[in-house]
Amino acid sequence: MQETETTEGPSRRTILAASLVGTSIEWYDYYIFGTAAALVFGTLFYPQFSSAAGTIAAFGTFAVGFIARPLGAALFGHFGDRIGRKSMLVITLVITGGATFLIGLLPTYAAIGLGAPLLLIGLRLLQGLAVGGEWGGAVLIATEHADSQRRAFYGSFAQFGVPVGVLTSNLAFLLVSGMPDESFMAWGWRIPFLLSIVLIVVGILVRARLEDSRQFAELKNENQVSKLPLGQLVRREPRNLILGSLASIAPPATGYMVIVYMLTYGTQAVGFERSTLLTLILLSTLVWILTIVLAAVAADRYGAKNIYILGAMTAVVWPFPMFALVDTANAAAAGLAFFVAAIVQGIMSGSQGGLFTELFDVQFRYSGISIAYQMGGMIGGALTPIVATALYATYGSSHVLALYLMALCAVSLVTVLGVQSRSGRGRLPRPAPETAAE
Repeated sequence: MQETETTEGPSRRTILAASLVGTSIEWYDYYIFGTAAALVFGTLFYPQFSSAAGTIAAFGTFAVGFIARPLGAALFGHFGDRIGRKSMLVITLVITGGATFLIGLLPTYAAIGLGAPLLLIGLRLLQGLAVGGEWGGAVLIATEHADSQRRAFYGSFAQFGVPVGVLTSNLAFLLVSGMPDESFMAWGWRIPFLLSIVLIVVGILVRARLEDSRQFAELKNENQVSKLPLGQLVRREPRNLILGSLASIAPPATGYMVIVYMLTYGTQAVGFERSTLLTLILLSTLVWILTIVLAAVAADRYGAKNIYILGAMTAVVWPFPMFALVDTANAAAAGLAFFVAAIVQGIMSGSQGGLFTELFDVQFRYSGISIAYQMGGMIGGALTPIVATALYATYGSSHVLALYLMALCAVSLVTVLGVQSRSGRGRLPRPAPETAAE
C-alpha cells in the first residue's frame, strides 16, 4: 500500500543526526567568516581604509551574507515546498561548503587589488543564499517526523547547529590564533576555511540517507503541492510572516553582538587578548547547547510560544549588565557576561523550531519559516556588528551599544506576543497514518 511505503525509511535517530550534523557544518562555514571579519579581513582585504573603516567594511562584507539569506529562503523555500526538503538540504550544504573552501584560497588585496574584496563579497553571497534555505529545511525534516508532544525537542536538533557551528569555528581559529601574527595573517587564517571540504563530505553522506516526512509525501500523492508557495504564504499568512520575522530579531542580535562584535570591542576597546575572548566564547557555546535542550523540553510541556516570550524578556534585560561586566576587563566577569547571553539565546533557540513549525500550513511551511527566520537574522545579525562599530566610534561608550541591543530585543518581545499558532486551526505535522490531508 502507498501509505505503508511512506513509513519506511531512515530511523528518527538518523533524521535527527542529519539535522544536527548538517546545520552544524553549514553554520561552521558561516561563522568562520564572522570571526575572520573581526580578526583579519579588514587588514587583508580593505587595507586602504583606516582601522575603524576597515573593520566596518569587513563587517559590511559579513552583512552581505545576511542580505542574501532572505533571498535564499525564498528560493530554496519555493523548491522545498514543491520538490521536497531532503534535496534542498543536500544542495545548500554543497553550495555553502564550496564557497567556504574557495574563500580559503582567495588572494588578498595586496595580490590582486580591488578584485580581492569583490571575490570575497561574491562568495559571501553564495554562502548567504545557501544558508538562507538551510535552517527551514533542517527544522522541518525533524519536526515533521515528530508528534505534537515532541515537536520543539525534535526541532531543537537543527538549533544545535548554531552553537556547535560557533564552537567549532572558534575552536578552529583558536588553534591557529597562537601562531606568530605574521604567519597567521599570511596563511594561518586560511586553515579553518579549507577544512570545510572535509566536513562537507561528512554532511553529504549523512543527509543522503534522509527521506521527506509522511505528511509532505501525502501532500505530493494527493497533488496538493502548491505551484507558488510564496504567493500562498503572502496571501494566507501575512500576519504571521511579518510578526515571525520581527520576533526572530533578538536571538541573532544577541548572538552576533557576542560572537562577532565582541571580538573587536573586547580586543580594541577593553584590551583583552584575542585568544582569551575566543576561549570564553567557545566555552559559552556549551552553556548555549545545554540551554537549548532544557528550553525545548520546556516548550513541549508549557508551550513553545510561552518559552520564547520568556527568552525575549531576558534578552531585553541583559544587554546593560553584559557590557558592564565586559568593561571590567576581567576575564571571569566577561565569561559570566557571555554565559548568561548564551542562556538568553538558548531559551529562544530551544523553542523557536517548535513555535515556527506551527505558524504555517504544510503547503508553504518551508517558505514561511525560512523567510521569517532569515529576515530576523538579517535585521538582528547583519546590522548589529556594523551599527555597534559605528556607534562606538561616534560615542565611545558601551551604554549606547547596550541600548541598541535592548531596543532590538524589545521588538521581538512585543511581536512574538502577536503570532498565532496553527494548533487547533489547521494541519500540523504528525507522523501517524491518520494525518491524511483534510
